[in-house]
Amino acid sequence: MIARSLLAAALALPLLLIGCRKATVENYRIPKEKDAEMPLASSGMSTDAAPSATPGMNAPGMGSGMAGTPVATADGAGLTWTAPADWKPKAGSAMRKASFSVPGPDGTEGDLAITAFPGDVGGELANMNRWRGQLQLPPISEAELAPLLERVEYNGLKFVLFDIRGQGEKPNRILGASIPLGDATWFVKLTATDAAVTAAKPAFLAFLQTIKRPAAPTP
Repeated sequence: MIARSLLAAALALPLLLIGCRKATVENYRIPKEKDAEMPLASSGMSTDAAPSATPGMNAPGMGSGMAGTPVATADGAGLTWTAPADWKPKAGSAMRKASFSVPGPDGTEGDLAITAFPGDVGGELANMNRWRGQLQLPPISEAELAPLLERVEYNGLKFVLFDIRGQGEKPNRILGASIPLGDATWFVKLTATDAAVTAAKPAFLAFLQTIKRPAAPTP
């Protein structure tokens, strides 16, 4: 009797192991794979968004044709200009109407930006102190502002000129102009080394004299 019981148990053991192994296989759950991360498309473009083209005009800031391209301000008016031949046009951005690389001495290059913003952007003192801050200079007061500005008029447009020099052995410098136009203010701003701005200043002032409103369309 005992021998039969042991024999039955011995025969049942493999079946029990097979059943357990089968249950283990059936109950095993594979974890869900995480969604693969999509690689960012490489377009070779700058992260700055290009400005939208105004209907009826070419998009500014693209290619060499932008030197004389009218661009829209907040109130719909436009300006045109003619850049010196040795200024190299650069791609525009969401904030810039146009950009140029301005050659300087010893192979250096300055950056010239043309921008336009609604309103007066805080006024002349705020603009002066904003640019001074970019050169790590302390702000000035309203009483100190007037001697640092020059006012000129070209083609019926009023320009306020800024010339701000940084500090140090080889300081940077900002030469700029603001142009009120309707409900907006345009800015022409050259940033470069002190030596490069000195070399480019005559061309910069001549460039300002080419800025004007576009001619009215012929009826």
